[in-house]
Amino acid sequence: MTYETRPLPPGTTPTATGPAAGRSRDRARGRRHGALVAVSDLHVRYAENRDIVEALRPESDDDWLLIAGDIGEHIADIRWALTLLSRRFATVVWVPGNHELWTPSNDPVQLRGVARYDHLVGICRELGVLTPEDPYPVWEGEGGPAVIAPLFLLYDYTFRMPGLHSKETALADAEKAGVVCTDEIFLHPDPYPTREAWCRARLAATEARLAAVPEDLPTVLVNHFPLVREPTRPLWHPEFALWCGTEATADWPRRFRAASVVYGHLHIPRLLICDGIPHQEVSLGYPREWRRRTGAAGRPVRILPAPASTTAPAATETTA
Repeated sequence: MTYETRPLPPGTTPTATGPAAGRSRDRARGRRHGALVAVSDLHVRYAENRDIVEALRPESDDDWLLIAGDIGEHIADIRWALTLLSRRFATVVWVPGNHELWTPSNDPVQLRGVARYDHLVGICRELGVLTPEDPYPVWEGEGGPAVIAPLFLLYDYTFRMPGLHSKETALADAEKAGVVCTDEIFLHPDPYPTREAWCRARLAATEARLAAVPEDLPTVLVNHFPLVREPTRPLWHPEFALWCGTEATADWPRRFRAASVVYGHLHIPRLLICDGIPHQEVSLGYPREWRRRTGAAGRPVRILPAPASTTAPAATETTA
């Protein structure tokens, strides 16, 4: 079951058209078994991370996988991972991270901004992978039904340090502290004039779609960046929060009846309960980070049914 929440041009369809499309759609309808799991920040340019993705398999043929961004920077690497995982999981849902939107000088595909994002959406449709541009599917397995809402929202520099009231002063403060996100070099907003302008456009379009979801259905909100400010509190360099989200989504988990919020980007995997709603950071991260953790690196996190406990890890540095 899916809910289309926006008008489409006559004769067009937002669903996949490639060889995997029929399999993905069939599995998305009427499925009652399996688990809804999530992972993010696979960063497959690292050989150790690529090995982890190569070994990643579902526990059931009916498992759905949510990928909350940052598979990698190069189009070929992103295609490789999505091809592999879409063959293994019943349904794969992907949202872009900031790294997918980079235009590295050594990537043969030199598309920028919206054109790069659209190119990635096209690859997903070839593979039967669902994106923020597709109808929201409904999870009907354990913990459901729930509308799975993949989001692409970016950030608008409103997660500022106390006392800083503009983007310009916040960026100057971050630079003084030696904190500048690589997005400032590689993430181009074309044709928008700024990243925050692109963010505003994405917020408006997405808010309208979420408002159209039937009110009797909860949601699972999947975004690369956290939807609320609280997950950024443990950052070793708090100035980095500038590149981590937008204050405009602070009430979205409540407004849109989130059973769970899934995000990545911070490389601080944990469960945080905000206003009674679980927020799950599901990143693998860089090898230097996951080697310090206990447990199996890259193991997907179960999202539904939603967990009831919280964890509070120590502050962690990120260069997301």
